[in-house]
Amino acid sequence: MNHPHQPLRLHVPEPTGRPGCTPDFSYLRVTPAGQAAKPPLEVEPKDTAELAVGLVRVLDEHGQAQGPWAENIPTAVLHAGLVAMLKTRLFDSRMLTAQRQKKMSFYMLCLGEEAVACAHTLALNEDDMCFPTYRQQGILLTRQVPLFEMICQLFSNECDPLKGRQLPVMYSNKAKGFFSISGNLGTQFVQGVGWAMASAIRGDTRIASAWIGDGATAETDFHTALTFAHVYRAPVILNVVNNQWAISSFQHIAGGEATTFAGRGVGSGIASLRVDGNDFLAVYAASRWAAERARGNLGPTLIEWVTYRGGPHSTSDDPSKYRPADDWAHFPLGDPIARLKQHLIVLGEWDDARHQALETALDQEIVNATKAAERHGTLGDASIASAATIFEDVYHAMPAHLRRQRQQMGV
Repeated sequence: MNHPHQPLRLHVPEPTGRPGCTPDFSYLRVTPAGQAAKPPLEVEPKDTAELAVGLVRVLDEHGQAQGPWAENIPTAVLHAGLVAMLKTRLFDSRMLTAQRQKKMSFYMLCLGEEAVACAHTLALNEDDMCFPTYRQQGILLTRQVPLFEMICQLFSNECDPLKGRQLPVMYSNKAKGFFSISGNLGTQFVQGVGWAMASAIRGDTRIASAWIGDGATAETDFHTALTFAHVYRAPVILNVVNNQWAISSFQHIAGGEATTFAGRGVGSGIASLRVDGNDFLAVYAASRWAAERARGNLGPTLIEWVTYRGGPHSTSDDPSKYRPADDWAHFPLGDPIARLKQHLIVLGEWDDARHQALETALDQEIVNATKAAERHGTLGDASIASAATIFEDVYHAMPAHLRRQRQQMGV
């Protein structure tokens, strides 16, 4: 019997560039700076559909602020953002070297993504709660967590504030509103929504900010979080960091080819934005808008931050195996640090000499903190927390069976 149809076939998304190819970012749908409209805080989620497909941008190629999202950001905030981003990048560079020297087991850079965490954090209140992934160290550095504490956690030494219970870069800092990082990505999205709901139930004024990567949006936790956030109008910002790669899987595999990740928020009844994540001013303005909506009981906002993972997924990864070696240099949204620096120079508030002096001072601060942490041990020299600590922080009062087990260990 003859069939009139062709055999069925599946579509398997492919990245636009492989090793040896010329980088091709034509798929990004980049729009000019200043073109995106800024809706009122009370906007209906369905009316943000165009913003979920376009791209909110403020800084043009000359470092000038353009359009309705161009806020009158205080110069002190811009300077604080530049310091935080530059410090984050220098910290990453020094810690990468320390990992190669076997002072820690592994490390994860946020090269090229610094504005997403740093500008967003500056737009929040100090007591708002963040539920990050493992590439938002910029939150901690923006909130001025001591470098010594962070490095001791990385070295898993005797001064590790987490007592060796978390892998390197899996930070936790309740005092600074930084929820414990989970290596099982996706869990923090649901937790962030739940915390925001609890804040509302208590009649508090604090909001939550939850983070996820483009790859993990394919997990069920992502969709569960969107459902609860929409149904209960939770005071939460849902951040999707689209850095184009989930380890070696291109963002198309997670569903970013025919639509946008921000578009999923609109489909779930959530006001959504797609934002240039390498534009400090756009990140700050969009974050402030979303925070005001949450704080005003207007519901959640989903923001897709379009950025690029400039380095490897982790120190265990070699991106040259699956993408062009020079792709980040060709990324059309540029370097977030260079763009903010250019803007400050245009404003007459910065210059190359001050930038170099700042870089030197920050690098020395990181070196000093590293040396201080090394005096308490690194991964390789067994200067670790006592084994007795595994029995602590589980129960308010240690039960008899754990006391017996600790005695049997002789600790």
